[in-house]
Amino acid sequence: MDGQSSLISAVQAGDTDLVRILLHEHSDSDYLDTAFCLAVRMHAGHIAQLLLQYGADSGQSHPDELIPLSEAVDSGSPALFEALLDHEIRGRYPEIELLEARDLARRWHERGVEAELRHRTGSRDAVGRKRVQDGEYDSVVEFTLGGMTVRDGHGAILTYVEELLGVRTSFEELMDRALAQVDQQDHATWRRASLQLSGRREEATWTAAAVLRTSPDPSRRLFGAEVLRLIHLLDDSDEDAFAGPALDLFTGWAAAETDVAVLTEVLVALGEHSNPRAEAALLPHAGHPDARVRRAVAQGLSALSSPPAFSGDARTALLGLMADPDAVVRKTACRVVAEGRDHGPLFADAMAAVLDDTDRLVQLAAAYGLALHDDERCVEAARLLGPPQRGSLEEESYLDAVWRYEWRRDGRWTSPPVPVSCSGAGNTARLE
Repeated sequence: MDGQSSLISAVQAGDTDLVRILLHEHSDSDYLDTAFCLAVRMHAGHIAQLLLQYGADSGQSHPDELIPLSEAVDSGSPALFEALLDHEIRGRYPEIELLEARDLARRWHERGVEAELRHRTGSRDAVGRKRVQDGEYDSVVEFTLGGMTVRDGHGAILTYVEELLGVRTSFEELMDRALAQVDQQDHATWRRASLQLSGRREEATWTAAAVLRTSPDPSRRLFGAEVLRLIHLLDDSDEDAFAGPALDLFTGWAAAETDVAVLTEVLVALGEHSNPRAEAALLPHAGHPDARVRRAVAQGLSALSSPPAFSGDARTALLGLMADPDAVVRKTACRVVAEGRDHGPLFADAMAAVLDDTDRLVQLAAAYGLALHDDERCVEAARLLGPPQRGSLEEESYLDAVWRYEWRRDGRWTSPPVPVSCSGAGNTARLE
């Protein structure tokens, strides 16, 4: 507006979706660094991190263009704090300042956001609370009292700054921080604790997490399952020492677990193993009453296909999941079939059958699958679906496969197809 950069305007409005769309379209790329400084001053940590992902150079910012670390800690936003400690400018902060940030974060975390807010404002009014997105995958709770707004991510900030300082926090303390966020597996504090522990990739951490399998508390079992899953998932060593123990543990666990959230995590872990034993442990849950569990089964089968096709039982399960009552389950199963090595007519016809699904993303996943299977029916399906929703990476990836199929079909190999952009507004969709 009035000649101002559209990216700057979107940052000023705090419109994360629009910022993502503009970044994806490379709009106003000359303003990335300025937009980053603005986002930090606005305490918009998620937007600041987005800008860094798309090439903003935090090193171009002057110290007086940003905010002090203490202010980022007070905000309670882990995304904001981590943006200020981007690798380009991390060296600006001496150890004494990191130690002060650690102590401040611990004070907030141990006292609690509400108690600290009441101490600072002197207000006895009711505290406003709402769940908000803080980073790309993390959420926090935002508290408002006496004109102050603070997020409750101080536990995540504390854990992060301890890691930077080389402090080895015990398994028990990190677990306690995570478990303070009841029923919030996507909370920033929970996620930071589980990632830090899994990054240790050591027998002592593995044993401490494995013991939690027998805990009567589902939250402890869930935390243990996530740490164990990530230890194996993030092990990029040639030995992959935790692969065998993880498969043994999760195979038995899946048969006995009764809590839906824990069972889902266990099945996700099994899906990260390409082994017939993992498939055998997944398949009994394909008809589970909870859609989260069925989705984990569908997703898990994607890692288990080997040339030339899915096993007969996996094929039967996937065909059933493609007709599941839940749209996300249908889409997940369709995408697994699309990317699998089984290119027989049975699956092609099953994907064609869901082209008239009531959910657009299921239709797109089916068209995507037909394109990967070199089935001409994808072309008409894509034409009827129209261009991708603006800013949706998921829709673009599905339709891009159709465009690529047409290029293969027509023998146009000189250059890749150029995706069609759409001027319509819309929300971005995270790739599942």
